[in-house]
Amino acid sequence: MTKAPAANQAPAESRHQARYFHGLPDGRIQCDLCPRDCKLADGQRGLCFVRQNQGGQMILTTYGRSSGFCLDPIEKKPLAHFYPGSSVLSFGTAGCNLSCKFCQNWDISKSKQMDRLSDQASPEQIARAAVKQQAHSVAFTYNDPVIFAEYAMDTADACRQAGIKTVAVTAGYIHAAPRADFYAKMDAANVDLKGFTEQFYQKLTGSHLQPVLDTLKYLVHQTAVWTEVTTLLIPGFNDSEAELTALSEWIVRELRPDVPLHFSAFHPDYKMMNVPPTRPETLQKARAIARRCGLLHVYTGNVHDIDGDTTYCSGCGDPLIVRDYYQILAYKLDDKGRCPRCQQQLAGHFASQAGTFGRRRLPVRIT
Repeated sequence: MTKAPAANQAPAESRHQARYFHGLPDGRIQCDLCPRDCKLADGQRGLCFVRQNQGGQMILTTYGRSSGFCLDPIEKKPLAHFYPGSSVLSFGTAGCNLSCKFCQNWDISKSKQMDRLSDQASPEQIARAAVKQQAHSVAFTYNDPVIFAEYAMDTADACRQAGIKTVAVTAGYIHAAPRADFYAKMDAANVDLKGFTEQFYQKLTGSHLQPVLDTLKYLVHQTAVWTEVTTLLIPGFNDSEAELTALSEWIVRELRPDVPLHFSAFHPDYKMMNVPPTRPETLQKARAIARRCGLLHVYTGNVHDIDGDTTYCSGCGDPLIVRDYYQILAYKLDDKGRCPRCQQQLAGHFASQAGTFGRRRLPVRIT
């Protein structure tokens, strides 16, 4: 019987050579993947925990290992304008390059124990599994794919060869050079814009706002990656009318009015157990503010709100895609993704018919 690796040691097959680092005069190496710029002596790991200096080389210790695979509805990512109703094969690894006190997936993203990574799968195995499961896309999610960029990019290459789309669910905290490499492989992204003040980012996430804004502008204006934005509303921290107005006006001004924005409800978790859950009325107010600022497609999440789930025509206001949570109740687009009443083109990527995956969540075992 093979002895399981210790908590701070990855199996040999996952010790994959990583990119995005350079040597320092004192013998350490500096990680160039994200704005943390971690400087590592031999044997040390970055804050993300999964990138390690081994003999002067950067090693991605979670390459080929996952916390689990699952078939989800694409609306759960959340993406409302990317092949609605389709299924997506979702997976993540462990670790994170942010330190969000409100993390809703903290058992995965904050994990420093490799035995959480129960599934092993090569990029080619993941692509084959997606084909076998008839998934329309593969999502890198649960923890931020930025920190396992090489694994995600290799998987995206394998998926592209198999005709499978790829989705990054990310906080967007990444340097410019690896950002260009990473998103060149992706078809869609949902970026968490966690708040709209530097104070919020520093105190609650241990990071900075500007790199996330830079990623959003890069995605929308310099790539073909379909991009949607999510903000988790935390009562008393990032849900003031002034902050929501500033956030919405920035998206209209610096991105585009047709970029979908999702406001999601917070529930007490991790280090913020004493904060109450977000009230549905708060989400509805935030949606009204964003629409008043000029955003065309604003959604509510983690609550039952058919109106907040529905996609409306930006031309005539007709409901085009009616949802109840992740279930498509009506789909009225023509075969070119236009409103049948006024012929207004709906921003996004759409099939001639909605997918029928519905609300299911199906665990998938790769190996």
